[in-house]
Amino acid sequence: MEKIIKKVINTIEKNGFEAYIVGGYVRDMLLDKMSYDIDICTNALPKDLVSLFPNSHVGVYGAVDFKIKKFSFEITTYRKELKYENRRPTEVIYINNLLEDLQRRDFTINTFCMNQKDNVIDLLGATNDLDNQVIKCIGDSKKKIMEDPLRILRAIRFATLLNFELDKNLYQVIYDNNSLVQTLSYERIKEELDKILLSDNFKIGLNLLKELGLLEYLGMSYNDDIKKVNDINGMWAQINFQNSLAFTKESRHNISALKEILFGEKIDNETLYKHGLYLCSVASEILKIDRRVINTMYKNLPIYSVKDINVSTEKIIKHLDIKEGKKVGMILDDLVLQILKGNLKNESKDIYKYLDKFKEENNEN
Repeated sequence: MEKIIKKVINTIEKNGFEAYIVGGYVRDMLLDKMSYDIDICTNALPKDLVSLFPNSHVGVYGAVDFKIKKFSFEITTYRKELKYENRRPTEVIYINNLLEDLQRRDFTINTFCMNQKDNVIDLLGATNDLDNQVIKCIGDSKKKIMEDPLRILRAIRFATLLNFELDKNLYQVIYDNNSLVQTLSYERIKEELDKILLSDNFKIGLNLLKELGLLEYLGMSYNDDIKKVNDINGMWAQINFQNSLAFTKESRHNISALKEILFGEKIDNETLYKHGLYLCSVASEILKIDRRVINTMYKNLPIYSVKDINVSTEKIIKHLDIKEGKKVGMILDDLVLQILKGNLKNESKDIYKYLDKFKEENNEN
């Protein structure tokens, strides 16, 4: 255990309380993975924790969180959730029993605890499920899913990230109650789907979503030839989805642009000029085009915007003796295209000579 984590636990214990690391950090340690999100459970009340960690923030249901260097801590008081409404516990009481606190959680593999002496504590058979590589609910699977349907996507997320299988009973419960995902907020849906898509095992997650009949309710479809990229917009660009998912305006723009590039199946000077290096680099991974080639092409672009044309808009208007309007925009677009294609040098004398053809068209009209 890292010294920083041990120091936090010691701070709680020396003030007369119990404290254990719980969940993902311990699970990942047993799987030889590193985690920087540290969940701690304790019988100390939120008011006690705030006094011990004055720079902390108190969140929902009294969870106390803070950061120390690279570690993010969340400390929760042992609790029992008495009632759920719309996947939220509406009645919560603090208790003084570690086992009861663990029983309220979702999956057995998230119930490992560890004390400050690095002793791993397993009160609910998590070791067996970890060894068998299975995602299993604590207690009644149907009750857990009905309490909080987000656990449907969380189960698939853990199965994806860890390359585990879903417990047979949990699999059937999800299949029988797949429509419950419609009750989830778009924000929470996207949050879980993002984690699935960014995993190296993303196809496991997508296949589970398909097998369990969830794609229809999520408004998603995909082709089997999706390529893995480390950019979330690049992953979503390869999926058909309803606009109702909680994308930012910027993400929607980027995904739409990426879809356009992928549809064209090539990246040339015009594509680079229109969409920029970032989007073209992401698309190049999907299209299996060497990024170094894209970087070189972008570096060698003759222009990056209309402002780079070596004749100003005002001089073009004066040279052609025309008024500002749509025609000027069309001429500028044409100049950009000819320069990008290499048909026209970005030199003023060459540009003026090229513009003379528009003079002739004006005279003919």
